[in-house]
Amino acid sequence: MAITEMQYEKKSLYLPMKARIKKAVQMTELEKFFEIELEDREQFNYDPGQFVMVSVFGYGEAPISISSNPTKKDGFELCVRKVGKVTEALHRLKEGDPVGIRGPYGKGFNVKELRGKDLLFIGGGIGLVPLRSLIKYSIENKKDFGRIIILYGAKSPKELLFTDELKEWEAESGVDLKVTVDRGDESWKGNVGVITTLIPPLDLDIENTMALIVGPPVMYKFVLLSLFAKKFPEENIILSLERKMKCGVGKCGHCQMNHIYVCQDGPVFYYKDIKDLPESLH
Repeated sequence: MAITEMQYEKKSLYLPMKARIKKAVQMTELEKFFEIELEDREQFNYDPGQFVMVSVFGYGEAPISISSNPTKKDGFELCVRKVGKVTEALHRLKEGDPVGIRGPYGKGFNVKELRGKDLLFIGGGIGLVPLRSLIKYSIENKKDFGRIIILYGAKSPKELLFTDELKEWEAESGVDLKVTVDRGDESWKGNVGVITTLIPPLDLDIENTMALIVGPPVMYKFVLLSLFAKKFPEENIILSLERKMKCGVGKCGHCQMNHIYVCQDGPVFYYKDIKDLPESLH
């Protein structure tokens, strides 16, 4: 049966909305930035930390974290790493090309619960992509939050994302940005070392600081150990398991951990709620 306009308007869990690529920019060798615009131009509401399913017609679909400020009303932004058949096909698309969008899905960061708190962002590699949504929102609404501290690490300088925005954040009053790379090069003048090297020197109001962590699974263990060494409360740690996403609607079971479906109960979780689940941080 043909997919009619009326069926699209109903926003079925299984039928993508029609959209087009408004902007496409290569950021690094593996990452490409996309600005997406729904064809009907309707308002697209989402929370920081949520994700969408992106369809490349003829190839399939993939879960991608939303990266833009949720106050953006003329579409939304993605940063996609080329890691498989669908994302490789997506990287070949250009401005004006059609895509399908399902979502937004999952539970993101609860902005209301973060108000009045100091925010400690810890992003590793492409983990900066979902964090960027909340970073941009918190900077735009600085009066609602305390200190904004951003720790960001990548393997090398050429793998750093949103480098122009990093400079803007560094110049922003009330924002403390620290960037590190695992391996420097001749041009790199900043910190060299894994992201956990940035944590011990921090002077934090531990009880009033919320740590917001997104990165590769191997990073979580060592970041958590570093935070606990500073007596950081478990209940003040929030992290995203966005890499476990698959279908988006709790049907395939790939993201299931005991009774939890990451795509529906997360991908953003308080650490205390998942710390005892098998494979939660792997």
